[in-house]
Amino acid sequence: MGKSVAEVRADIPFLKTGIVYLDNASTTPTPQPVLDAMLEYFSEYSANIGRGLHRATRRATEMFEAARGKIARVINAKPEEIVYTKNATEAINIVARGLKWQKGDKVVATVLEHHSNLIPWQRLERTKGIKLDLIPATPDCLIEPAAAEKIIDKKTRLVTVSHVSNAIGSIQPIVEVGKLARDNGALFLVDAAQSVGHMLVDVKRIGCDFLAAPGHKGLLGPQGTGFLYVREDRFDELEPLLLGGGIVESVEEHSYKLVAPPQVFDAGTPNIPGMIGLGRACEYVMEIGIEKIAERERKLTEQMIEISEIEHVLVYGPKDVGHRGGVVSFNVGGVEHHQVAAMLDEIANVAVRSGHHCAAPTMRHLGVDGTVRASVHYYNLEEEVAKFADVLGQIARDFGRDSPK
Repeated sequence: MGKSVAEVRADIPFLKTGIVYLDNASTTPTPQPVLDAMLEYFSEYSANIGRGLHRATRRATEMFEAARGKIARVINAKPEEIVYTKNATEAINIVARGLKWQKGDKVVATVLEHHSNLIPWQRLERTKGIKLDLIPATPDCLIEPAAAEKIIDKKTRLVTVSHVSNAIGSIQPIVEVGKLARDNGALFLVDAAQSVGHMLVDVKRIGCDFLAAPGHKGLLGPQGTGFLYVREDRFDELEPLLLGGGIVESVEEHSYKLVAPPQVFDAGTPNIPGMIGLGRACEYVMEIGIEKIAERERKLTEQMIEISEIEHVLVYGPKDVGHRGGVVSFNVGGVEHHQVAAMLDEIANVAVRSGHHCAAPTMRHLGVDGTVRASVHYYNLEEEVAKFADVLGQIARDFGRDSPK
């Protein structure tokens, strides 16, 4: 049957503060079973991994490595295809820095990317002489396969697309874009920061070579954790970002031999408790049921998008929730976005995000300098969304004027 909403809410200590937390696209609160798994490490076997034969280090190594399989099950991958990272940003940078680039190589992204999936490619433009092309978006911030087809060609080395826009919530046609990449002999990287844990993500169905995701968003894991999926036959093309202790088979005065992937990406002492916590978080969302999470978020989003009917409020992105994740981005005419977010917090303890959401080109596409963003997860209540909408209506009535752009 999976965990009920009430059971999940009871597991999240942060909610006991009374906050109406609608900032899940930024980070999610951590359930107690995840905290317990991390505390168990600290209290029962707080040792380094792979650096000794005593029972504590053996247990730490076993639990640390077991998390790969738990992550892999969420996205239908193999444990040996999971590289640990501290966030999705690091995962993307492993690909950007790890591939061997030649001058003139072409990378295709979109105008809707988070800065983490844009700046690394811009740096390669400057340092390696690659060419970066951006697929344009529709007014509703959707990428159309026909638009992608005009830009992806035989000169393309890599295509990278966000599965769900972090700023707007629009779901992109990654299966179709991935096919275009394969048809042109290009690698395909998916930024799944806003989809993994929120909806079904199957790397085999997507057909991607790489997929980046954080632990602290949809997966309800701890901050400072994430992963990079690397299709097993692509590891030979990817150099590790860091070199150092823990990833060598042998070292001589002027040479070294590294261990095999994915452990070759674990240089130095990694975030052992964090990855153990992320493994438990993956089990937790699977216990709820990812399809169940997706269906509930869809219903909450349908309710939340009704704020578009409030005078002076403009909602950005697709009107059809079938093309939208659990993110609703909006503005109130005549009221600066940060002021709206501050009033929601001060009046009703409703937490949302405001600004450009690390997606300045997306804001320029919309013709605004920022938006207010509300975002849900499985544990949110209909009553919380209603409270948010009621207070927003009050703000719009009292301070709104005209319509925002």
